[in-house]
Amino acid sequence: MNAETETLLEQLFAKDSELYQNRGFQRRIGWGKKPALINVDLANTWTQEGSPFTCPGMETIIPAVNQVLAAFRAKGLPIVFTTVAYQITEGDHTDMGLWDKKIPSESQIAGSKEMEIDARLGRRPDELVIVKKQASAFHGTNLASFLTAAGVDTIVVTGATASGCIRSTVTDGIAEGFRPIVVRECIGDRIAGAVEWNLFDIDAKFGDVEPLHDVLERLQGIEP
Repeated sequence: MNAETETLLEQLFAKDSELYQNRGFQRRIGWGKKPALINVDLANTWTQEGSPFTCPGMETIIPAVNQVLAAFRAKGLPIVFTTVAYQITEGDHTDMGLWDKKIPSESQIAGSKEMEIDARLGRRPDELVIVKKQASAFHGTNLASFLTAAGVDTIVVTGATASGCIRSTVTDGIAEGFRPIVVRECIGDRIAGAVEWNLFDIDAKFGDVEPLHDVLERLQGIEP
């Protein structure tokens, strides 16, 4: 994103923040007692070049996510990865639903390397991978029941994309009774400005957007 666009967004957000605060928005939801890490769609088709879904900036996003992963692993807290994959991509009985009418989801084939979690994240065998069919990590999956059984009340969210799967996961997360914490440096999107705008709006209405440093500091204080 160029400097001119960044300046315009800062001016817009400053004005919108004043409006929101005057109307009682932008409150803090805060952390609960036990967080889980939800890494949304950090599979190769989003993190590597050459896909319709490729998101830029992964050279900084992946290292930031790895810092959060290390903190969660050190404390023995639940870690979840999501990806999107379809078994039936042709004919009348596809498991894509209607989403393929809007996006090139025919490239998201179950079992393909593109839908595997990026190897740079070093996913471990005891870290759950949820294969979803829609944008939200909650919609049509067992994520809510997995988190509830683990005693989780807070979800720390990383991944892509800010305008789609991150936003949908956060809005469904708070609807399911989990406190969403979004790590600012760990979020990607394909379109310039999409990350900034969606994080601003999420922070105003659906969850807390926090810088990486603050998230790591908070995790450091949790007993293993």
